Amino acid sequence: MKRPTIADIARLAGVSKGAVSYALNGQPGVSESTRRRVLAIAEEIGWNPNGAARALSGAPSHTVGMVLHRPARILGVEPFFMELISGVEAELSARSYALTLQVVADQPAEIAVYRRWWGERRVDGVLVCDLRVDDPRIPVLSELTLPTVVVGMLGESAELVSVWSDDAAAVVEAVEYLSALGHRHIARVGGLPELRHTAARTAAFEEVCRRLEVAPALTISTDYTGEDGARATRRLLSSPRRPTAILYDNDVMAVAGLAVAHEMGFSVPADVSLVAWDDSVLCQLVHPPLTALSRDIPAYGGHAARQLLDVITGLPASSVQDETAHLIPRGSTAAPPSATGRGA
Repeated sequence: MKRPTIADIARLAGVSKGAVSYALNGQPGVSESTRRRVLAIAEEIGWNPNGAARALSGAPSHTVGMVLHRPARILGVEPFFMELISGVEAELSARSYALTLQVVADQPAEIAVYRRWWGERRVDGVLVCDLRVDDPRIPVLSELTLPTVVVGMLGESAELVSVWSDDAAAVVEAVEYLSALGHRHIARVGGLPELRHTAARTAAFEEVCRRLEVAPALTISTDYTGEDGARATRRLLSSPRRPTAILYDNDVMAVAGLAVAHEMGFSVPADVSLVAWDDSVLCQLVHPPLTALSRDIPAYGGHAARQLLDVITGLPASSVQDETAHLIPRGSTAAPPSATGRGA
């Protein structure tokens, strides 16, 4: 089927191609009735602007970009990103914006995508996820002056706008809860150590364990996959002084850890308590259901999208703190064996 062109619109509207161009780009030179007729015909025949021509004219693309440096197989099974994207999409579609999502193999490839999008005017702005310690993307995006909102805490001196959640406070709540149950040997299965939110969680975990005299504050780093979460759980439950409670950095690893505990003959929570980060349906479908740190992730994505649209349209926008994850106790946590008379 032939793609509709400006010439087709001009023929159907009975005007020149120049008049069609003025009408489609919101420029003066045509009457309001002609503009409305041209726009109606363009919509009726399914006309879309050519990307290269739009870039030359400087017209907005009404598209927001997101580049993710994670294996596609992880994105397919991790509820967090699916829920985050659903919130972003809901907000964008309500404002007639689209989302362009690209998965890349490494950070240089991600930066190359931003430069290409900027040069081609492919997107009006970008959402940046998985903030790293000393992240090289931030100065590049600042230099390009590409409208950007970072999903994560940047720090007070950063030029870009961010939407972030207090990961440290959530860690403290989880460890204080386990300590109140009587646990004195708590381990953590963490995510990628180079991520800024992982570093914040690790620092908070170590500090609260020292304060509550919970030792040792052991964190095993993983790549967030169920396979890595399972391996870390086997290592912890096979150690001479196994922990009585384990905190996981995502729900996928917590579900995998629960399966490993059952496989090794441990009862949850009688022998070991488990806590997941970022509650999801997965946490509620397993047996026992997993105690989890919960927050409204689609709302988090929607908030980030609204901030970005404000930046794009020139409205005042500043970094804001979103909802802190809060603990929802379920059947996977209880007093440790020593507190119930079972023995370690």
